[in-house]
Amino acid sequence: MAYFEFINSVKICSGAHALENIVYELDFLGSKKPLILSDNGVKNAGVLDKVTTILSKNGIPTDNIFTDIPADSDVSVINSIAGAFRQSGCDGIIACGGGSVIDTAKGVRLVLSQQGKDILGLMGNEIIKKGAHIPFIVLPTTCGTGSECTAVAVIKNHETGIKMEYISSELLPDTAIIDVRLTETLPKKLIASSAMDALVHSIEAFSSKQKNPISDAYATTAMRLITTNLPVVLENPTTEARENLALASTLAGIAFSNAMVGVVHAIGHALGGECGVPHGNAMAVLLPKCMKFNLDTNRTEYGEMLLYLAGAEKFASTPKDKRAEASIEFVINFERKIHELSGLALTLHEYGVTEDKFQNVAKKALNDGAVIANRKDVTEADVLDILKQCL
Repeated sequence: MAYFEFINSVKICSGAHALENIVYELDFLGSKKPLILSDNGVKNAGVLDKVTTILSKNGIPTDNIFTDIPADSDVSVINSIAGAFRQSGCDGIIACGGGSVIDTAKGVRLVLSQQGKDILGLMGNEIIKKGAHIPFIVLPTTCGTGSECTAVAVIKNHETGIKMEYISSELLPDTAIIDVRLTETLPKKLIASSAMDALVHSIEAFSSKQKNPISDAYATTAMRLITTNLPVVLENPTTEARENLALASTLAGIAFSNAMVGVVHAIGHALGGECGVPHGNAMAVLLPKCMKFNLDTNRTEYGEMLLYLAGAEKFASTPKDKRAEASIEFVINFERKIHELSGLALTLHEYGVTEDKFQNVAKKALNDGAVIANRKDVTEADVLDILKQCL
C-alpha cells in the first residue's frame, strides 16, 4: 500500500424527507427536463409514482420516462436510450431503481458525455477522459448494489452473454438520494439478496489487493450495519433498521468502488451471464466457499473482520488464531438465518444451474476484471472446484 487513490464525489441525501430534495438538486445541477429511467417492477409497485408526484407538484416535466430496462443492463438498450435522450431535448438523468437501472443510466450518461453512439466503444478500465457534464441523480430502490456511489457499471452484451465491466470516475452520479420510502415495498427475498450483495462488497473490499485505510472504514461500518440490521428488516422491520441497511449498501459501494472486489464477484458475474443467476443470489451462494478458498491468503483480514461481522463480545472471546475461521463460520450461520427468514436459496442447484455449464462459467470468470484484485491467484481448476461445492 505504498500508493492508493480514493474518490467519492457523490452528494448523499439521506433520511427523513430526503426524496423531496430532488427538486433542489435538479435546480442546483441545472436540469429542467430530466429523462427518468426505471423498470416495470418499480413502476408497478407504485414506487416511481412517489418520485413523479413530487416532480409534477414542482413543475418538473415527467413525460420522458423509460421503464423497459431488463434485469441485466443491456448494450442495445443503452444505445437506444441515449439516442432518445438527444431527440427529446432532455438535459439530465434521474435513475430510480436497482443495480440494472442505475448501471443502464450510467451507460447512457457515459455515451452522452463522451458524445458517442455505442457503449461498446467505451468499455474498459479508466480509459475515459472527462466529458460533457450531464446532470445525474440516482434514487436506489434496493439495499445492496451501492451503485449510487460507485465508479463501476456492469453491462451485459446479450449477443455474447458476457457481462462487461466499465470503470471510470465519469460513471459517478452527482447526487444519490437514500430514502426508505423507495425500498419499503421490496419482498423479503429481494431484500435478502441485495443485502448479501452489499455484504460481499464490504468483505471483498476489506480483503482485496487494493484495500486502503479509507476504504476499510467504509467497509467495516457496512459489515456491522448489515449483520445487525438485515435480520431486523426481514423479521420485524423498523424505519431505523431500513435506513441503516440502505446506508450500509451505500457505504459498501463506496468501499468496493475504491478497493475493488474479488473472486466472488468474478464467478458471480459469469454465473449471471452464462446461467442467468441473479447477482445478489449468486453472491450469497458463493461467499462462504470463496472465503474458504481465500483463507490462507486473507487470514489476517478475515480475523480482523470478525469484530465487525459478529461484534466485540464474539471477537474478544475468540482466540486470535481462530478468528479467521470464526468469521467464515459466522457468515455460514448468518446466511442460514437469512434463508430461514426470507427463503433465499443457498445452492446453485436451486437456481437450475447444472455442472455442464461450469466450464464456460470458469472461463468467463477468469476473464472478469474482478479476479485481478483477488489476493490469491485463481485458476480454472479453482473455479470449477468452488462451483462444484456450491451445487
